[in-house]
Amino acid sequence: MRRLGRVLILGANGQVGRELQRSFADARELIALDRHHVDLANTEQLRAAVRHAAPEIILNAAAYTAVDRAESDRDAAFAINAHAPRILAHEAARLDAVFVHYSTDYVFDGSKSSPWLESDPTGPLNFYGASKLAGEQAIAGAGGRYLILRTSWVYGPHGKNFLLTMLRLAGDRDRLTIVDDQTGAPTTSIAIADATRTLIDEILSGAHQDWSGIYHLTCAGATTWYGFAQEIFARAGSLLPKTPQVVPIESKDFPTPAKRPRNSVVSNQKLESRFGVRMPAWEEALDAALAQLRLSSQ
Repeated sequence: MRRLGRVLILGANGQVGRELQRSFADARELIALDRHHVDLANTEQLRAAVRHAAPEIILNAAAYTAVDRAESDRDAAFAINAHAPRILAHEAARLDAVFVHYSTDYVFDGSKSSPWLESDPTGPLNFYGASKLAGEQAIAGAGGRYLILRTSWVYGPHGKNFLLTMLRLAGDRDRLTIVDDQTGAPTTSIAIADATRTLIDEILSGAHQDWSGIYHLTCAGATTWYGFAQEIFARAGSLLPKTPQVVPIESKDFPTPAKRPRNSVVSNQKLESRFGVRMPAWEEALDAALAQLRLSSQ
């Protein structure tokens, strides 16, 4: 891997942020900021933090990710998911820094039967997706050198996510009902961080020209939330106190404030053809996340 200069990570204590600190640990200087260091909704504070750090690479792993709460907490969601990326993009352009921002599969409406391409029309069904799409548009409008990486169903060994929720509920319940009519690609924070490092190394090598833009970056393959839960319980082994019964249900049987797309599987082909980055199968990535949890529990 290429030796890096000064790297700024925002959202350092989040799922992706913690793994980015691992994958960029050899940077000459690694500046990791979380909500205790900078308020992303405070424009001047955010701008001052970037200017003080003067990074060569900005990795924005900070986001308002409470999909259902965003429906009623719109100002906060928009401030963090749209306004903050705009400020970061402008500051990155001013510094000529590489700016990496993470977006979501929820910018699509789920109506397509095949994997979504970067060129497909967007149409978010919920405000979270709309706020993330606004962030994408703001970054593109700022110019500069940027990567917008759309990922999906993010989980990992840290934070609040589907994997850790399933492992916790396994100890509390004998029966779980899980939605089986939403299809996507569970993607680990580990895989996202590792792919991000590979992308940065590729970009800094100088081998790629005109690389700025939107790319899909998810683990390969697809499943439903029900299928994901089944695989968690099948593979978790010693991490489970017991194995609950998992029962499939439809989305209408589990109403939520925010509507979810039925199909949010995206294609990684652009990423692979442009940078040669191949993402692991979601089952393989799940095994890696479970292995890390086993190590941390010893």
